[in-house]
Amino acid sequence: MAATTCELKWIKGILSSLGILRSKPMSLHCDSQAALHIAKNPIFHERTKHVEVDCHFVRDEILKGNVQTSYVPTHTQLTDIFTKELGKSQFEFLANKLGIQNLHAPT
Repeated sequence: MAATTCELKWIKGILSSLGILRSKPMSLHCDSQAALHIAKNPIFHERTKHVEVDCHFVRDEILKGNVQTSYVPTHTQLTDIFTKELGKSQFEFLANKLGIQNLHAPT
């Protein structure tokens, strides 16, 4: 989430220098409810020490209103089609969402 937040800030800066201003927060979608909770929760536990700096960065951007996070359920995560082994129905659902058509399907 921290790397994506950096990229979003970079893109917003480029667009701003081109004269395209946006006052609304940028959307950051994540399929990990734990990551979203850690980014919003100011209390850290022993298990999250190694990600503390990244969490502070993301949380600061959320508090400033630059980024707005939202949960994306795993079954609707489009990138899964490229990164995971899926069942036929899930593969067809995601392929359809991406607009991919089967060239070998009977017409």
